[in-house]
Amino acid sequence: MRNFWEKSKNKGRPIYALAPMAGYTDSAFRRICKKFGADVVYSEMASATALVYDPAKTLEMLKFDPVERPYVVQLFGAKPEHFAAAARIITEKIGPDGIDINFGCPVKKVAKQGAGAILMDNMPLAREIVKSVIDSTDLPVSIKTRTRVNNTDILEFLDFVRDLDIAALMIHGRTLKQGFSGSIDTAIIKKARDHFDGVIIANGGVGVAGLVAPEDKRDNAGSHAAGLLARTGADGIGIARGALGRPWIFKAVRTGQDIARSPRAVFKVVLEHARLTEEHKGGRGIVEMRGQLCAYAAGLSGARDLRRRLVGVKTVKDIEEVFRGYEGLRVPDNRF
Repeated sequence: MRNFWEKSKNKGRPIYALAPMAGYTDSAFRRICKKFGADVVYSEMASATALVYDPAKTLEMLKFDPVERPYVVQLFGAKPEHFAAAARIITEKIGPDGIDINFGCPVKKVAKQGAGAILMDNMPLAREIVKSVIDSTDLPVSIKTRTRVNNTDILEFLDFVRDLDIAALMIHGRTLKQGFSGSIDTAIIKKARDHFDGVIIANGGVGVAGLVAPEDKRDNAGSHAAGLLARTGADGIGIARGALGRPWIFKAVRTGQDIARSPRAVFKVVLEHARLTEEHKGGRGIVEMRGQLCAYAAGLSGARDLRRRLVGVKTVKDIEEVFRGYEGLRVPDNRF
């Protein structure tokens, strides 16, 4: 098994990963985050069932550029046989550096399929799914979980699958009931080390406004990440929503300081992101990334008007026109 996770851990510094987000972590965004220092990047959540019965669209979504390595494809689903087939397809046709299994998604639409976080509460089935993937690929297999789902906490879950060759674990530090809000349970992530021998990545809230723990004192991504590492003893940090509109967060967590950004520098990143998106997805790509475009505007002067203009763009040229009319660019600023 080609285990890049151990190599990453043995470098002696924290691993900073772009965590999977449906609708956001496409190839263009992954490349931008790699540019700013992400060590590992994940695909959007991909359906194991779709890869079995109607693979073309999903395979297109999972394509990647070599600069994205190490690149991990995340699967969700509820049937071991679908996971096994999907793992074989991904290994042969995509060739990523690893395959991840989603046991952490709290979204009701996913739960209704018996998939995502709800699987933690069905440990025999979850175990069968993990084993089916391990037996179907020579790539390292990882899992993403919650701290608790109904009657099962992460420690019980890890004990149940402990004999399986799981290379890495990303723990979202909240319960299924919490969803994406509330405090992170750093204590249970720290305890996971006694129940799991592979790489542990702590996830949840890094860089998201208002979610910094009181112990971190300064409300910035660098101090939050450092605090999360210190309190959990994890091998690294998974960043998701905190990277939306600010992919330079990976540089911030490495330096331990927030990075001042000028409008000119932000727009430069936006245009690069947009061009990569258009290159990867064609005309529909810019429409699909409108949400991310608006996220980039956060914190800039006149953000409300800027967002209003950005929600109507359809091409890279449209974005350039919006920027040309932005007052903030008329003030010289060499930050970032």
